[in-house]
Amino acid sequence: MATDILAEITGMLVEVVGDDQLLAEEVTMRTTFNEDLALESIEFVALAELLHHRYGARVDLMGFLAEKDMDAILAMSVGELVTHIGRVTHASLAATAASPASATSTASAG
Repeated sequence: MATDILAEITGMLVEVVGDDQLLAEEVTMRTTFNEDLALESIEFVALAELLHHRYGARVDLMGFLAEKDMDAILAMSVGELVTHIGRVTHASLAATAASPASATSTASAG
């Protein structure tokens, strides 16, 4: 699952900064947004929009960043974001599967 999320985020980063600036092969879990990618704040906003389109409101990049101090934001790696998305999406899927409404709709669909 983390590999899939990393691939999606990598694609989004290439879209945000341009394939002339970033090759997908350059992005790993250890790649940092600040030092390695030199992402500007406007690019973080663009990434947040792409994440929202892909994952919905459950993945809130700005909310995730707001929980960190400036040093943590500057040192943040792609892997941290991948892990966060994995946790959030896994928790969301687990909550959906456990909700009575999903059990009812699943039973009525079958």
